[in-house]
Amino acid sequence: MLRGAAALAATVALAVPPATAGARDSHVFDGGTLAERQVVVSALEASAFDWGFVPGPITIHIVRGEPSRSIPHEIWLDADLLDAGRFAWGVVQHEYAHQVDYLLLDDAERATLLTRLRGRDWCHGVPGLAHSDYGCERFASTLAWSYWPSPDNSMRPAGPHDESAAMAPGRFRALMTRLIGAPSRSSAASTRRH
Repeated sequence: MLRGAAALAATVALAVPPATAGARDSHVFDGGTLAERQVVVSALEASAFDWGFVPGPITIHIVRGEPSRSIPHEIWLDADLLDAGRFAWGVVQHEYAHQVDYLLLDDAERATLLTRLRGRDWCHGVPGLAHSDYGCERFASTLAWSYWPSPDNSMRPAGPHDESAAMAPGRFRALMTRLIGAPSRSSAASTRRH
């Protein structure tokens, strides 16, 4: 029985898609099907942001019916959303961008970003503000859009007041390089439409 369990564990480990080349070993999965995990991997590979820059490990919990959210070193993604495939990529990148905020930014950098992204408070400290009023949400959406500016990205701004609309992608990437030295990686997936 124990030998069978070990063989099953080895088979499951081989079936789990690897992390992106830049983020290898920086995240681990908890739950989700092979297809759902592959959606996460594909989302991260599509982005030109080098997710390996984020200190890990980041545990990615895939739970059906769970709202997508992040806390330091942990991300929850709704399995129903991941079942939508490519449509979920922007949300995956948005939630991983919160890890950039938590683990790489300091208060001075957040203050700079709050002003540049036209937020009203950094993150959920003022009752009554809309989701898009928070700098942390504008940051995560802008990072997702700026490093994967695809028409397929759900973080694509539809109007001038959208969460990801405060800065043009090139200007935002330059600011991230200046603030934290965030490297971009070239990715065929980030420049072509699937």
